[in-house]
Amino acid sequence: MGDIAKDTPLQAVLDSGVLTLTLNRPERLNAMSQELIGLMIEQFDRSLAESEVRTVLITGTGRGFCAGADLAGTGMGNTSGGNGKPDLGLVIERLYNPLIRAIRELPKPVIAAVNGVAAGGGANLALACDIVLAARSARFDQAFVRIALMPDLGGTWFLPHAVGDARARALGMLGTSVPAEDAERMGMIWQAVNDQELMTEATALARRLAAGPTLSYAAIKRAINAAATNTLDQQLDLERDSQRALGQSADFKEGVAAFLAKRPAQFTGR
Repeated sequence: MGDIAKDTPLQAVLDSGVLTLTLNRPERLNAMSQELIGLMIEQFDRSLAESEVRTVLITGTGRGFCAGADLAGTGMGNTSGGNGKPDLGLVIERLYNPLIRAIRELPKPVIAAVNGVAAGGGANLALACDIVLAARSARFDQAFVRIALMPDLGGTWFLPHAVGDARARALGMLGTSVPAEDAERMGMIWQAVNDQELMTEATALARRLAAGPTLSYAAIKRAINAAATNTLDQQLDLERDSQRALGQSADFKEGVAAFLAKRPAQFTGR
């Protein structure tokens, strides 16, 4: 599967081990349509299958990162349940949940470069990524309550883990818009950067990770995902088993040799 053409809802470019996925519906603030979600899932399948892809970077075109669900483009307004009313759960199960699972389960780093508003599902799409950078002018908006819904795309899981129970409840119930610098201060994202430096910083970070020990990144993702439900004893056992496997990798041998020789390591993901 190759890169996606520039006139589609998703641009995909692989360079130096970094697969950059650019949401490309600027006229809709990159709201997620069924087509866009399908293309994203295809690219995450590609990222899992192709060793050339070592890091994924997600961003958006125009003045928004992602305005959330395209209510018309995903059928959320007219998907009929057995009682003739919309079945939003069916749409979530078929479209959004597979995308979030693909991001979280990918054994490679996923970075979000939030270039503008990230609202509703768009905010939680960003929070699903491993590392989030945001332009200082960006904001994160849990807008669901404004149309009598609740956060989805993992928002009720990501928020309390990132910002704590009290803030998560308030953000969900009030639908408050959080500027990027406040999101950084409360631990919702990794870093807010100057607007004009966002893609330079995000690309440099992505390339740094692409050149790094991808087996380590995969183990870190698995361990942190498991920590949410593991006891301390279970987590210690997981760390033991994961470290044992990493210690037998070619990358560990190379890392030690490079450290002793005081030279940059050349990691291969083996």
